[in-house]
Amino acid sequence: MPESLLERVPRGADSDAAYTGFVEWATDRGLSLYPAQDEAVIELVSGANVVLSTPTGTGKSLVAIAAHAACLAAGGRTYYTAPIKALVSEKFFALVDIFGAENVGMVTGDSSVNPDAPIICCTAEILANLALRQGPDAVVDQVVMDEFHYYGDPDRGWAWQVPLLLLPRAQFLLMSATLGDVTDLAADLTRRTGRPTALVTGVERPVPLHFSYARTPVHETVQELLDTRQAPVYIVHFSQAAAMERAQALSSIKIITREQRDEIAEEIGGFRFNTAFGRMLSRFVRAGIGVHHAGMLPRYRRLVETLAQRGLLRVICGTDTLGVGINVPIRTVLITALTKYDGQKMRQLSAREFHQIAGRAGRAGYDTAGTVVVMAPDHEIENAAQIIRAGDDLKKQKKIVRKKAPQGFVNWTEQSYDRLVAAEPEPLVAQMQLTAAMLINVIARGGDVFANVRSLVFDNHEPRSRKYELARRAIDIFRTLRAAGVVEVVDGSIRLTVDLQPNFALNQPLSPFALAAIELLDPADPRDVPNAPEKDAAFPAQSGHGGVGTGHYALDVVSIIEATLDDPRPVLSQQQFLARGEAVAQMKRDGIEYDERMEALEQVTWPKPLEELLAQSFEVFATSQPWIRDFELSPKSVVRDMFERALSFGELISVYQLARSEGLVLRYLSDAYRAIRQTVPSEAQTPDLLDLIAWLGELVRQVDSSLVDEWEAMTNPQDLDPAAPVVPPAPPSVLTNRRAFNVLVRNELFRRVQLAALQRDDELETLDPEVDWPGVLDRYFAEHDEILTGGAARSSALVSIDEADAAATGVWKVEQTIDDPAGDHDWRIRGEIDLAASEEAGTAVLRITEVLRL
Repeated sequence: MPESLLERVPRGADSDAAYTGFVEWATDRGLSLYPAQDEAVIELVSGANVVLSTPTGTGKSLVAIAAHAACLAAGGRTYYTAPIKALVSEKFFALVDIFGAENVGMVTGDSSVNPDAPIICCTAEILANLALRQGPDAVVDQVVMDEFHYYGDPDRGWAWQVPLLLLPRAQFLLMSATLGDVTDLAADLTRRTGRPTALVTGVERPVPLHFSYARTPVHETVQELLDTRQAPVYIVHFSQAAAMERAQALSSIKIITREQRDEIAEEIGGFRFNTAFGRMLSRFVRAGIGVHHAGMLPRYRRLVETLAQRGLLRVICGTDTLGVGINVPIRTVLITALTKYDGQKMRQLSAREFHQIAGRAGRAGYDTAGTVVVMAPDHEIENAAQIIRAGDDLKKQKKIVRKKAPQGFVNWTEQSYDRLVAAEPEPLVAQMQLTAAMLINVIARGGDVFANVRSLVFDNHEPRSRKYELARRAIDIFRTLRAAGVVEVVDGSIRLTVDLQPNFALNQPLSPFALAAIELLDPADPRDVPNAPEKDAAFPAQSGHGGVGTGHYALDVVSIIEATLDDPRPVLSQQQFLARGEAVAQMKRDGIEYDERMEALEQVTWPKPLEELLAQSFEVFATSQPWIRDFELSPKSVVRDMFERALSFGELISVYQLARSEGLVLRYLSDAYRAIRQTVPSEAQTPDLLDLIAWLGELVRQVDSSLVDEWEAMTNPQDLDPAAPVVPPAPPSVLTNRRAFNVLVRNELFRRVQLAALQRDDELETLDPEVDWPGVLDRYFAEHDEILTGGAARSSALVSIDEADAAATGVWKVEQTIDDPAGDHDWRIRGEIDLAASEEAGTAVLRITEVLRL
């Protein structure tokens, strides 16, 4: 058994021993260092900073491991930072495997695992806030910054700059394939740290790239690449829709052999493709075609990555997001366009973006060369086809009418392609920002606050004019903080008047506001209880403590938490689209004129529960905590919408047509689950809220257990199984979490109540064909004007579950009492839960047996 890295490079090893031990460890694993890697490792163990700007595939991750090992040998503490949480968690698990669970921790903003470990994986923002709070005294001996080109990101670049400014004790390893000229940055780093800074750049790729410009249609180009053994081919698109359309189009050509199809089917086995997108993906991967983009469920992305790593997928249709730290072996990159929409306009790719994408081609240890093919625009491809059809016939050549680029089309040509291939990545441009949270962290550090702020504002990488803008911004923020009483000046000394929580600005920044807002709600709100005497009259919505909210405490808590989370834009856009459609239909029925309808539509948006209460509370909170204004409160209803309408994940995706965004939706639900669990204090957790939390966690787990399992595995990394299977395992039985399953049962019953309240006979008959729903509703509405669906109507007190004969029959008998306006409660919906079918489906399978009046 080869020695571990820590055995090869033990604590106390000098620079020579650290270098020798690392090289021996790498050799034990069949790895020989490239010259660039060797140079970087020598500089690191010697104590120098290193800027490692080498092409993709030159082993930057191995250099980072050497850096961590050298730091631990010297008894230091080292931080690894990356731009996205997914990459941070991936690196966390990789480093646990190498250094052991006790030596590696992680902080990402919503997770904190082993935070006192000597190696910490975190997002760049986490380290930046730590540097602001502790400055030169921070216990940070080394910083490894991956994907360092994010330094030039307009929104997040500040987080890559701040550690360079404020951690002079640290040794830095800055890594990216596309940095451009960093001479000035390296000189500044040497000035600040007193260490020499080595530039390891301009290295020849171990796997050279061959570039070409194609004027043949994509399917013909792909076929030629397959025929000439240039697979696997990654086809790059700049939208998820285009990637899906390409996969669909390519499924008509023969990508793999019958034997390869059988091998894929055997590897996939019983993998659950149980969503709309999953059923499409199943068809594609069985044909040797993968799909890869950020909107997919994690388990689908991992399946595609693993099948690709095993050489089973010959074509992958995806987006340009593959370039950030994803380990998928690719021989050929086929780029379908040299333009992209950047959120504001269509523009040509920058040299940095182009080389980030192209650099994925060519696998060290597998390929002798990589191939990069850039497609010409469609009109140019059609012109080339006309010329080929004309052949040598001069008459036909003269008749050719060359197509031009469509009006408004951002064009590219072979000259554009040549320029990008030859171009070096653009120089990085500093993107410093200053917010109230940043300033509060600096003030909290103590010492000479004025000097510390002045240094941050004027001794950075910005041009002179920008520094003066930052200075004016700092003065404005300081005045606001002082007016709010958060900051005071005593005998010329600036100090905070409040105690900051230890993780201020590190975790969910709006969590303190959420806690304050939850205190406005009353867990014992009578509107939540059927037949409460004070119901409705004494507790009008938003009328003061105990009556604030909508009448359902648990759901109102969820709405407060949801308002603090990042917006899942695809969901909100679809909610708004459907809401406007319903509003137009209603206004047409009301006879409202077109112009008036269009004006009114501007006010229709997605559901925003507690919007007025949250806005008022936010303003009050901000008067004493003005830093909160750095962050935007965004009321929305996704989790609440699902729960109120008793929607499953699949139904949510179907209702809002979100098949291409399943992963984004599930990630939001997972974030909401963790935020509720972490933010709401135990004394504010009612049984209904605990039920809702259990339901949400089980919903996420049943759709894709990897999200919840990964989070929980982080707290016990030593329990990880290193021999991960090709196919992620199925989630545990939905019957295991009894509390969550009971909520699923209640939701299925309440779905019938809601549909009955809306008198949707057709939908009810589809769900329960054996029940005469039209007749039932006629009889009910002959007695009552409506079916209530408020907080009291969905109370657990109105549901009974009989498990008495379950062992023998495999069935639970269930009953839902309908909440009528008179409070008679004599109408019941009765049914059976098929336990075996529920376990198979991952949700409660209900059959209604009767609806009756007692």
